[in-house]
Amino acid sequence: MSAFGACRQMLRAVAGRGWRPRSSKPAPSAHASRPGAGFSFELTDEQKEFQATARKFAVEEVIPVAAQYDKTGEYPLPLIKRAWELGLMNSHIPESCGGLGLGTFESCLITEELAYGCTGVQTAIEGNSLGEMPVIIAGNEQQQKKYLGRMIEEPLMCAYCVTEPGAGSDVAGIKTKAEKKGDEYVINGQKMWITNGGKANWYFLLARTDPDPKAPAGKAFTGFIVEANSPGIQVGRKEMNMGQRCSDTRGIVFEDVRVPKENVLLGEGAGFKIAMGAFDKTRPPVAAGAVGLAKRALDEATKYALERKTFGKPIVEHQAVSFMLAEMAMKVELARMAYQRAAWEVDAGRRNTYYASIAKAFAGDVANQVATDAVQIFGGNGFNTEYPVEKLMRDAKIYQIYEGTAQIQRMIIAREHIGKYKA
Repeated sequence: MSAFGACRQMLRAVAGRGWRPRSSKPAPSAHASRPGAGFSFELTDEQKEFQATARKFAVEEVIPVAAQYDKTGEYPLPLIKRAWELGLMNSHIPESCGGLGLGTFESCLITEELAYGCTGVQTAIEGNSLGEMPVIIAGNEQQQKKYLGRMIEEPLMCAYCVTEPGAGSDVAGIKTKAEKKGDEYVINGQKMWITNGGKANWYFLLARTDPDPKAPAGKAFTGFIVEANSPGIQVGRKEMNMGQRCSDTRGIVFEDVRVPKENVLLGEGAGFKIAMGAFDKTRPPVAAGAVGLAKRALDEATKYALERKTFGKPIVEHQAVSFMLAEMAMKVELARMAYQRAAWEVDAGRRNTYYASIAKAFAGDVANQVATDAVQIFGGNGFNTEYPVEKLMRDAKIYQIYEGTAQIQRMIIAREHIGKYKA
C-alpha cells in the first residue's frame, strides 16, 4: 500500500471516530463540559488532523508546481489523484456509499488549505462537490450507491451542468429541454462554463420538462444524472480563462441524449429546488476557497515586506505598508469566520441560505481586495509572472462570479434580511 493510501485509511479511521455528516446537532464544543461557556472557536483534534494533512499536501505538493500548471493550462490530474488518495476529495460522500461522511465545516477546513496551494486545483475538486451534492441531497439509495460509490472506488470527476450561454445568474432562463418518450427522456440543449466538463464521468443536469414558458421555475425543471459517455454528448474545447487556468472549463452540447427515467432525481419538476438547494451546501466551501487564496496573498505580501528594503529599512516598517497588512489580516479573519458560521449552520441542521450568501459574497470580495493589495506591496515585482501574487490576483476574480455572482448574493441577502421584518 502506498503512503498516500495508508494516510487515506488513517483519515477514514479519524472520521469514523468522531465525525458525521450533516448532523442535527452542532459540532461538539471543546468547552461543552463547562456550563454557560457558550460555543468555542477551538477545533477538535480530528479537525486539526484533516487541516494539517491538507496544509502539508498544499505546501509540499501543490505550490511547487502550481505556476507551471497555470502557464500550460494542463489539467492537474496527478495532484487530483494524490488528493483522492489522501481522502481530501469527496469528503462529504456518506459512509453508506463508502465515503468519509464529513460535515460541511470539516470540508471547508480542507478546502481553505487546498486553495492556499492553488485555487485552480481546488476548483477542480470543488467542482466534484457541486456535481455530487444534488445526488447527496436528493438521490435515492440506488442512485447514491451507483454514482457516489464509484467516486470512492477510483479518482473520478463529475460536473454540475446548469449554466448556459444565455442563462447564468438567471437559472430560470435555461433552454435545455428534456422530453419524455416511454421509459426515457430525450435531452437537447447546450451548457456553458462547466467545471470538469471535459473530465467528468457523469453530470448533474438541469433541463426544462414543462414546455409551457409561463410555468414557474419550481415546477418547470427536472434534475437528471447523465453518464458522460452517453451518445449525443459533444464536449467543447477547454476554455483558457483569466485565472484558475488548470481547471477544466468547457461548453457541452446535448443532442438527442437519452437518459433512463431511473436517473431522474426525486421526480419531474423538482430540479430547480434541488439545484438551488445544493448551493446552500457548496457556497461555504467556495467561500473557504476564497479565504485560502486571501491567506496565501497575505502571507506572500508579509514575507516580501519583511525582506524588501526602501529608504534604508524593510518596507514593513513603513506605516503605509504595515497598515495595508493590518487591513488584509482583518479581512482574512472575518471572511474565515463568515464561512465557518455558514458551514456550522448546515451541520446543525439549519437552513443557512442567509449565512451562505454572506460568506460567499464577503469572502469573494476579500479575496480580490487582498490579492490586489498584495500586488501593490510587491510593487513592480507584483506585476511580473516570476512572482506569485499576480497569479493570485487573476485567480481571485472568479470568486465574485461562479456559484452566484457577488450581485446575486446581495439580492439573496437582502431578500432574507427584509423577509425577517415582513414575517
